[in-house]
Order: sequence, then C-alpha cells, then structure tokens
Amino acid sequence: MKSESIVVTGLGVVSSIGVGWRAYWESLLAGRSGIRPIQYIDTSDYPTHFGGEVRDFDPKKFISPGLHEKFGRGAQFAIAAAQMALEDAGLMSFSYSRQRIGVCIGTTMADIEEVESLNEQLIYGRQSEMRPASFIKYPGCSMSTSIGAYFDLRGPNFMIPTACAAGNYAIGYACDLLRLNKADVVLAGGAEPFSRTVFEGFNRIFAVAPDCCRPFDRNRKGMIPGEGAGIIVLERYPDAIARNAPLYAEILGYGTSCDAEHMTIPSVDGVAAVMIHALRDADVDPADVDYINAHGTGTPMNDKTECAAIKRVFGSRADTLPISSTKSMLGHAMGSASALETIGCILSVKYDHITPTINYENRDPECDIDCVPNQSRRQAVNIAVKNAFAFGGNNASLVIGKIKS
Repeated sequence: MKSESIVVTGLGVVSSIGVGWRAYWESLLAGRSGIRPIQYIDTSDYPTHFGGEVRDFDPKKFISPGLHEKFGRGAQFAIAAAQMALEDAGLMSFSYSRQRIGVCIGTTMADIEEVESLNEQLIYGRQSEMRPASFIKYPGCSMSTSIGAYFDLRGPNFMIPTACAAGNYAIGYACDLLRLNKADVVLAGGAEPFSRTVFEGFNRIFAVAPDCCRPFDRNRKGMIPGEGAGIIVLERYPDAIARNAPLYAEILGYGTSCDAEHMTIPSVDGVAAVMIHALRDADVDPADVDYINAHGTGTPMNDKTECAAIKRVFGSRADTLPISSTKSMLGHAMGSASALETIGCILSVKYDHITPTINYENRDPECDIDCVPNQSRRQAVNIAVKNAFAFGGNNASLVIGKIKS
C-alpha cells in the first residue's frame, strides 16, 4: 500500500433491504428484494404502485430524543448512516480534530417531500398547519450540514446534487479532499428520501416498471423508484493503520464525464469515457478488473447503452466479466443509489463474493453479458468498477481495490 492510498474504514447503510451493513450485505447475497407496494404515498392515481421503500427505520434509534423531528426524512437517513459508519470505523470518540473531519454527501432532490407537504397545505387551505421549521428542512445542503451539525464536524462540508451519480461524485471528491490534505477523515456517500416528485416524474416519462426491476433482461420494462442512504468513512492508509482501524477496501481512483447529449439517456461515448478516466486515474488496466457493479436501471435504453460502452472499454472480456445490478433488489435510490451500491461493491472486494442481478429470465442479444443472474457467486474480486450515470449526462465511476497486507 502507498502512503497516499485512500481506504474505507467504516460503513453505514439505511436501505429497503436492511439497516446496517451486515443486514444489507446478507440481503444482497440472498438476492432479497426490497421492492414492495408503496405505503409512503397514495399511488391510486398512478399506473404503477411499487417502490424500494425503507420500512424498518426508526430515527429515534439514531437521533437524540426530541431532535429527530427537526430533520427531514432524507437527513434522518443521512445522520443514521453517518452514525453507523463512524461507529463502525471506531471514530465516535473522535481521535481526530473535529476541524479535520469533512462531510461530502450526494443527492438528487434532498428532502423535497418537505416542499410537497407545504405545497399540499397551501393548495388545500391548510395554512394553519404550516410551520416555519419545515422550510429549513428542504435546501439541498441540509443533509450534509445536518450531519456536520449533529456530530459537530467542522471540516469541509459539501453537498453534491448530480442526481443519480451523486454518491459516486461525493466519494470521488472526498478522496480529493484527503489527497490534498484538506481533511484527515471524510464521511462520504449519498442520501435520498422517497418522494411524490420522483415517483410522478418517472411515471410521466413512462420509465417505471409495473412490478419489478429486470436489468439486462429482454423483457425489462423500466426502473423502480427507491430511497435510502449509504455513507462510508474514508481515511489515508497510514492514519488508518496508526489507529488500528477496520480496513474494507481502497478507493484506487475515480472518473467523471458529462456528455450532455440527451436529457435522460446516457451516450455510449460518455459512459465509455468515464470508465476510461477512472481506470487511468487508478492506474489500472481493463484486463485487471474482476467485476463491474453496473448502473443497471432496468430501462431499455440505459442498459443497452451501458453494455455497449462496457464492450467498447473491455473488448472481448466483456462477454465473461461479471457485471451485476444492485437496483434489481433496491430499486433506484436516486442520489443515494451509487453510494449504497458502492458499499456492496466494497464488500464484494473484501469478501470475494459477487451480488446477483435478480429477476433475470430472458437473454437480450443487446445486453449479452454475464449479469450474475439470480444467484450470488463466490469469486476472487481484487479490483472492481462501480458505474453511475445521471440525467443530463453526469457520469461517475469508481475503481475499488482489495487491501493487501
């Protein structure tokens, strides 16, 4: 390991298939789906009714009594995931200076459900129910600043709103903060609550599947909206060793690209470019990659585009390289998606176990890949790539490596 290596020392998860990384990992390996009929909003007026909702989350288990109501649902997810990550890393006692602990979180719409609630109160003449405190829960910065304020972390604090790739962007930028010595520890990842805005928006563009998410399947019909939070603790390798921290994996490098070719569909050029940038930043040859955790939304064009880009970058290896989609189990958790999926990827690298793509039944010649169908697979994973793409052509890929003694 190099002295400048950036390592993952803590994991925090709030997801539709488990709270805490161990429950989450167990569900991933079992191919357990978190996609169920939605309870959070009334879907009777919509053509679809399924989502990846978090149902077994109690904010009072993580946030001091009387304080949880001051935060929106997404910020509650973020604080809970941050606490789990800090505890996992052995940092709740803060051996580092608080001025040197940063926060870098990604989102798509932050706590937009707070605006939805205020809007409903205004439209239906319930202004007496409106509370000034509700207004300050929404701004995008609220998730990262809520973490900083709750844990009294006074280092750099950033909220990155690059939609469905935001978690990867946040992790990549957090690595930069450490490499530039702007911080000694950074909590990085993404958070997103379920919202009517997301659900209605994706239904309006006919992108939501009626029942389940089937990435790479010939009969895939779209994505499924989801929610959650995934946050990791990042440190420089020598610092982690000095305090005997848990070591999960190394972030070898990352890449970003913005093709700006289409509002909702990524381009093959842009997706291929971001993987190339990430591999170059990590100084990794495509031949050395053991696994790709795909963006894999289950929409016809997105999956087709990603497969074409992977084949361009990896050539003939793309036919046999394991490439699975976590969204088949979680749904698309928006700004938290790539962070949650990165945590699964980190655990695949640590434990040499690849998570499956569930709901796969019918081969698609345009997605002719090894998508690790329906069953997890034990296989050596020394280097993995995690892809994430977003509306407007915002793409980000991470390269994750095994820590070798």
